[in-house]
Amino acid sequence: MGIDFNHLVELLPDINTAFFQTIYMIAISLVISVVIGLPVGILLYVTDKGLFLENRSIQNILGFVVNLIRSIPFIILLVALIPITNFIVGTTIGPTAASVSLSVAAIPFFARIVETALREIDRGVIEAAIAAGATPWMIIKDVLLLEARSGIISGLTLTLISLIGFSAMAGTVGGGGIGDLAIRFGYYRYDNTIMFATVIILIILVQVIQLLGDFIAKVVDKR
Repeated sequence: MGIDFNHLVELLPDINTAFFQTIYMIAISLVISVVIGLPVGILLYVTDKGLFLENRSIQNILGFVVNLIRSIPFIILLVALIPITNFIVGTTIGPTAASVSLSVAAIPFFARIVETALREIDRGVIEAAIAAGATPWMIIKDVLLLEARSGIISGLTLTLISLIGFSAMAGTVGGGGIGDLAIRFGYYRYDNTIMFATVIILIILVQVIQLLGDFIAKVVDKR
């Protein structure tokens, strides 16, 4: 049941490849989740009742779509998106293909976190900006994002950690990465060494990301 270090050394090339596949897929997914999820989260907030871009139709439609995607377990979403994944990247296996499902799962997750972070802002600050003649874009850029930056960074950290867990799950259907390595070698071949190694790698990766995210959030928090 222990770790065979000689065997571990033999597997280092496979572990190295799997690690960078994981980094690759979560990096793509994180960028897409920020590019799309941040505006969605902002819209969910500013179109709510009593806000400067109040629009209940947009708010309800966006909220429904976000909640719909978030309610689907990732493993089911992974399978359901196979036709779309094949259309976009031309394949359904590998880290690039997995990044499609990871992105779809991460966008609504991050959007809700952004919305929550914005709701923590004192509305008096927004009202003061409106009274000073600020445009909606100026309020979003200079008030909302500035005031909520610490919460958004914390949310980004949480999203990244969730993506690591999702990426490991994507390995069960040929997504590549550490999860795929754990399934192929650890589970199918009853290789305890590779199972321990992959678990340790994931734990270290999550801890480093959490510590770094917490540090950055504290640095930018001026409250």
